[in-house]
Amino acid sequence: GLLIKFRLTITVVISSVLAYLIAAGAGISASNLVLLSMGGFFITAGANILNEVLEKDFDKLMKRTQGRPLPGDRISPANAILLAGLSALAGTFCLAFIGPIVAFLGLISLVLYAFIYTPLKRHTPMAVMVGAIPGALPAAIGAIAATGTLTPVALILFSIQLFWQFPHFWAIAWISDEDYKKAGFQLLPSASGLKDKNTGLQSFIYSLLLASACIPMVWFGYSSAGAFILVMMLTAGFAASCWKLFRSCEDKAAKIQMFYSFLYLPLTFLIFYLDQLI
Repeated sequence: GLLIKFRLTITVVISSVLAYLIAAGAGISASNLVLLSMGGFFITAGANILNEVLEKDFDKLMKRTQGRPLPGDRISPANAILLAGLSALAGTFCLAFIGPIVAFLGLISLVLYAFIYTPLKRHTPMAVMVGAIPGALPAAIGAIAATGTLTPVALILFSIQLFWQFPHFWAIAWISDEDYKKAGFQLLPSASGLKDKNTGLQSFIYSLLLASACIPMVWFGYSSAGAFILVMMLTAGFAASCWKLFRSCEDKAAKIQMFYSFLYLPLTFLIFYLDQLI
């Protein structure tokens, strides 16, 4: 479980499945849903294992990651790479049954996450910008798996998940700042790399972008006004938690922002999906 970052992997699969359900409407294919879930799980697991292989020596320096199998020498890097390769292959194979675009995007997300975002983390806070793309691709992959082509709903759900990433990730980076610094990771958006007002302010700006990304759901008829209002209320709460971090610069505010972010994405996608059903 620790090697594949089970909770993170499941979160990715859930966002992809919900995006599929939103885009599919009444045309749900049970087999495609199973293939999407399995493919998403294996590709994400493969990307996470590669991330841990590349960060093995840095994980040893951080309290939150010391217990992982690689820094603890409970699995060799060679075996982990083999496992990552098999997992990525199985995932691509599952997604290829749905369609070539889906499989291609799955592979792109793995490459971006493991080989570009992971090494960048030690060099620039801009790594978060790069990491947000593979972080948001599951929503696009889910929607494309449902429709077979790139539709407005795929782009909308991708942009929602993209803008959500920033306040979500910066809240985690704020809370784990001391740990990350031990490993030389530069993840907070402040020019000085410090826990200052910049993190809260940029989180707040992205929460406003998140609100604007939800508007096309109504515009293109993928959401009713009622569901949209519910999502806007959720987004306003998220924005308020970001504003609180900006005003206070306290760890407690960052924790609230982080917990809110964990609830925000599945709840938003769930509201849009239930709205389709009703």
